[in-house]
Amino acid sequence: MAMARLLLRKTLFASSSSSSSSSAVAPLLHDIMSCSVAINTDLNGLLHAWCNLGFLCSYHSSAKFDLTDLTRPHTWYPNARRKKRNVFLHVGPTNSGKTYNALKRLEASSSGLYCGPLRLLAWEVAQRLNKAKVPCNLITGQEREEIDGAKHSSITVEMADVTSEYQCVIIDEIQMVGCRTRGFSFTRALLGICSDELHVCGDPAAVPLIQRILEVTGDVVKVQYYERLSPLVPLKFPLGSFSNIKTGDCIVTFSRREIYKLKKKIENDRKHLCAVVYGSLPPETRTKQATMFNDESSEFDVLVASDAIGMGLNLNISRIIFSTLKKFDGLYTRELTVPEIKQIAGRAGRYGSKYPVGEVTCVDADDLPSLHSSLASSSPVLERAGLFPTFDLLSMYSRMHATNNFHPILERFLEKAKLSPDYFISDCEEMLKVAAVVDDLPLGLYDKYLFCLSPADMNDDIAAQENYAKKGIVRLKEIFTPGTLRVPKSHNALKELESIHKVLDLYVWLSFRMEDSFPDRELAASQKSICSLLIEEFLERLGWHSQRRRNYDHSPQHLQQKYQTTELRRFFPDL
Repeated sequence: MAMARLLLRKTLFASSSSSSSSSAVAPLLHDIMSCSVAINTDLNGLLHAWCNLGFLCSYHSSAKFDLTDLTRPHTWYPNARRKKRNVFLHVGPTNSGKTYNALKRLEASSSGLYCGPLRLLAWEVAQRLNKAKVPCNLITGQEREEIDGAKHSSITVEMADVTSEYQCVIIDEIQMVGCRTRGFSFTRALLGICSDELHVCGDPAAVPLIQRILEVTGDVVKVQYYERLSPLVPLKFPLGSFSNIKTGDCIVTFSRREIYKLKKKIENDRKHLCAVVYGSLPPETRTKQATMFNDESSEFDVLVASDAIGMGLNLNISRIIFSTLKKFDGLYTRELTVPEIKQIAGRAGRYGSKYPVGEVTCVDADDLPSLHSSLASSSPVLERAGLFPTFDLLSMYSRMHATNNFHPILERFLEKAKLSPDYFISDCEEMLKVAAVVDDLPLGLYDKYLFCLSPADMNDDIAAQENYAKKGIVRLKEIFTPGTLRVPKSHNALKELESIHKVLDLYVWLSFRMEDSFPDRELAASQKSICSLLIEEFLERLGWHSQRRRNYDHSPQHLQQKYQTTELRRFFPDL
């Protein structure tokens, strides 16, 4: 079921109907900015920076001030510039202990922040700190678990707060500054976070770029290099037959269809059961699948996965086996890059696991030369970091051009943007797609900007002839019928359930930013949990072992009774 566009349109109509000249969500501007949603910066701080630079003048005078000049992004963050930060670069390959050492400093600090690229990583760190008796909040776009008295938080990098001060902050996987879609969030955290100590972890390929970027900030930068803690051995022979699969193996491929095809092929020999991990699975399901694979008492002793295993999951893998060295990246099919191959291959032989030596090979012998060459090569040095204009810049630019249409403003701004050689403008194709939709509706510019940041999938197809809510409020049952979720019976049904999970995820995301318009967060979260359980049940039933099972802890009847009766009646007494 493709519902993202429906939810977006319902949201937009609800917003527009509850506001006139001033947006209904305008009072949320301060709250959202204080949480640092995505790339928003503090307007007062921005003006302060411009004032210090002698640039502040009327923004109506375009001859005196060029809003599209993005050559000095470090000046957007005056709080960080007033502090002489001690920046420690922890760089090395996968399984080298670089993040481990940074986390030790975070545990010992009086206040701090962990900024990771994935919700799974943020969750892992929050669990670790709380277990170590260091109270730690978990804050992502879709979750907020606050601990009494906590002065530490574990977050996804987009949520980084550039208005607060900390003693110690970690930015993990810093090489993602070069990501064409999310790089700007890492750049913002690197330049904007105000902390006595800033620990930056990642690939050595990022070091020269980070050093250049921070040269103008006045920060003290130190680099610490790490070596891999356990050996990684590139095998000289391919897998050959799938009958050679053994316990602890992880087969890597790059499409959902191929993952299930390989899972079936391996399980048909009735020697192994396969857990699966790929990007569109709910994070909770990915964690459950990884846990089953890691558990020695579990029957699931082989993993079939996409490159989603590259970050965010601790896995006890003996051997990584590439089924292919090509992937479709959303635009075209291309060869895997050296960093991608090294990141994935490095997951074998985790330090401290039952497999102290990792191995890596391919299914096809023709791929072995490329694999060996990539593992022996250094990752190409990163040349540029992602950048994106703040809302305040776009807002003033729209006033200069006397328009409230976000799509032409964003498009024109990006066309005229001036950058230094160390930066590139992040890909905003998805944001422009959303902007084209929201410009047809009577919304304020900030509302449009907020919706463009939402995790809506505009590639979802849905009929335009829908009845949309126009009451200033979006109830969950208007876009989704609670109580209808079932264990999928086919791969198409599984894909549909994954889509529903994404829409529920979007509802929760919006509810944290527009709580009055999205009051059913708790119900949406519970339905998300049911989605995850049903997907897990489908995966557990899939394969030859299902014939041996008689009792299901997560049977449809069990889930229906446990969640879809008690929970739903609590929210919807009239159901």
